[in-house]
Amino acid sequence: MSSADFTYDHVGATREPGFCPPGFHPLHVRTRLGEGEAVFRQGSEAVLTWELHRALGVGFGTSADRAAPGVDVTVTLAGVVRAPCRVVWTVEEYRRAGWAYGTLPGHPECGEESFVVDRTGDGTVWLTVSAFSRPARWYARAAGPAARGLQQAYARRCGTVLRRLATKGLKEF
Repeated sequence: MSSADFTYDHVGATREPGFCPPGFHPLHVRTRLGEGEAVFRQGSEAVLTWELHRALGVGFGTSADRAAPGVDVTVTLAGVVRAPCRVVWTVEEYRRAGWAYGTLPGHPECGEESFVVDRTGDGTVWLTVSAFSRPARWYARAAGPAARGLQQAYARRCGTVLRRLATKGLKEF
């Protein structure tokens, strides 16, 4: 995929755990969703089909039914702030599923964010939200540390909402 449209270098770098380019702020939030294959399967589908993002209470627009490299996504906050992104990678493996998007021109931040569900060897299912970002618009720069606090809160909310979606209808997880 060409990185010409993205607002940052290192496109796809969220595949590398812990990577953060110089001048960017890292984000890493891991939330336990439950245990077992059913929790993993439901959580993975909720992430890959946008159900998680639509359940978060933010505006979320895309023409695709499922995450795939090259798919454009626009997140809208409070009906005012538009954040255009493009999916840069996806993963669908036996114990790991998710995707990442990168920022496009017009996004208030510059960087990449991933949403990955994984099932560990003991059967525990986790959501990991990882990102690297820096302000791209004046109001994001003016928000300073408060903007990073909002990103942390958003990532924690992703975990809370996905836990509910991944365990919905299951008697025991």
